[in-house]
Amino acid sequence: MNTSPWYRVEWDRGDNTALRVVLGVGAALVAGFAVLSPLLGVLGVTGQDGAGRTVPLRGAATVAGSGGGDGIALNGTSQGEVTFAHPDLAQRALLALPEVFSGVLLLIVAYLLYRIVRTLAAGDPFVPDNARRVRAIAVTVLGLAILRPLLDMITTGQLVLGTAVEDQVSVEATFSSGPVLLGLLIAALAEVFRRGTRLRADAEGLV
Repeated sequence: MNTSPWYRVEWDRGDNTALRVVLGVGAALVAGFAVLSPLLGVLGVTGQDGAGRTVPLRGAATVAGSGGGDGIALNGTSQGEVTFAHPDLAQRALLALPEVFSGVLLLIVAYLLYRIVRTLAAGDPFVPDNARRVRAIAVTVLGLAILRPLLDMITTGQLVLGTAVEDQVSVEATFSSGPVLLGLLIAALAEVFRRGTRLRADAEGLV
């Protein structure tokens, strides 16, 4: 007869190792492609000629070549691609900042998930630290959903400020409901962990 408490989770060592490997590979990919590569681009190591960003437009626009001598080209209808033939350091930094910001937040999520997985190896996920970690993941995801579009808007505004395409680019923040909903669902999961931790403490108090 199994006498393990209800909050104990049977977690095979192979499952634990596989999940750690998946988290490690995911974190390495994020660190390489979303953080390190853009930072190297800012420093000019990888070369950023022709770098650009997709931007919303006020209407159909075509600015070819080096508009006004600033090396900017723009083409599109409701959305367009603004490109910089030879971006300087400031332009490379503005282009990379939103991606690096998102990558750092995703690495934080991966680290918190790794800490949760470590408690699963002990068969006891309902610990106070996990409730706080899941809550932190929810805050991080919501921060990514809200702050990333704002950062895109701010950096786009700075990129086109004073250029030949400034009047044609609509500087606005576009929010998506999906990431916000995901953050709220994770917040609900954090409440489940918090209540599970409380039930565990109450159960142990009756022993």
